Amino acid sequence: MNHTQAHPSAPDIEKRARRRAGAKMGWYIHAFVYVLVNLGLVALSASRGHGWAVYPLMGWGLGLLIHGAVVWFIAPGGGFYDRLVERERQALRAGERG
Repeated sequence: MNHTQAHPSAPDIEKRARRRAGAKMGWYIHAFVYVLVNLGLVALSASRGHGWAVYPLMGWGLGLLIHGAVVWFIAPGGGFYDRLVERERQALRAGERG
């Protein structure tokens, strides 16, 4: 879809909505698997009297955090991305007039 369109068509809106929903659903699945697997790792680690489970928690947690930032803030449809696009539109329009 061309981001310079003022009013996207219904099929474009549907396509974007499905893409954004799919990305968000992917993050929810990622978070769910993260919690389940790491609960198991923490239980295993604690049963052995060790604290090694903190390492996969932190490493995978960082990956989940980055995935979330991309989905919720940076990717098209995220608030941050939309604000940047709107700012660029306004700058381009101002440049066209001046």
